[in-house]
Amino acid sequence: MDNSLIQPLIAALISSLIAIKAYRRKSLDLSGAISGFLVMTVHIALGYRYGAMLLVFFFTSSKLTKVGEEKKRRVDADFKEGGQRNWTQVLFNSGIAAVLVVVMWTLTGWQDKCLDSKESTLITSLIGGIIGHYSCCNGDTWSSELGILSDAQPRLITTFKPVRRGTNGGVTIAGLLAAAAAGSVIGLTFVVVGFFTTKCAHDVALKQLLVIPLSALAGLCGSLIDSLLGATLQFSGFCTVRNKVVGKPGPTVKKISGVTILDNNGVNLVSILLTTVLTSIACRNIF
Repeated sequence: MDNSLIQPLIAALISSLIAIKAYRRKSLDLSGAISGFLVMTVHIALGYRYGAMLLVFFFTSSKLTKVGEEKKRRVDADFKEGGQRNWTQVLFNSGIAAVLVVVMWTLTGWQDKCLDSKESTLITSLIGGIIGHYSCCNGDTWSSELGILSDAQPRLITTFKPVRRGTNGGVTIAGLLAAAAAGSVIGLTFVVVGFFTTKCAHDVALKQLLVIPLSALAGLCGSLIDSLLGATLQFSGFCTVRNKVVGKPGPTVKKISGVTILDNNGVNLVSILLTTVLTSIACRNIF
């Protein structure tokens, strides 16, 4: 059977199984499961390596969201059991990459390419953007989910003053290290899967190993950008009634930092976009 039929069928099967399982485990609500199925199908159908990066981000993030749920419930005003995500969060965390994947497919078909600017600066830039996208997403999620569990006092990234856990823009050393580790996992996935799906010259293939430290840096950079935006353009305040940090002003809310320009989804989108562009430029110059 032609690859143009096999790969989409495999993609649809895998995506449907994962979406159904995620819905049952409350990692995704119904709208999130449907949009997740569509996004996963596009990624896997058009490139196994793109699908692998998305799945690593999804599975690791879903697992970490469930770690320390009781502690997160006490701190997070918007806590949802299982970290349940809806269609908006799915698209904000994968929409840009999905567009880049489709563009890549129109240029290369089902042929997987290495990062090699000598062959094509455009394709190298696009692949770099996808790597940066998921390094940022994974880095931000790992940083948030593990950082909030740290015993260390978070500090606001703009002033370095101690703030309450759950404050937008609050960072810890553990959270930043988690972001770098999360990015490196995306890079490692890209490299390992690429050994089986690409055909490159030996020197080009060896150079792909640089993706791992680069993606670690992208994960850290994405988390820092997210924190900076959260501290300045996203409101944080302490509600004396709920005894929690909240994201909206109110009569019982004492402001901690930021203004109400962006919500959490907006902050994620901007940080992902910036990290995608920066990683794309870096790959174009490195490879």
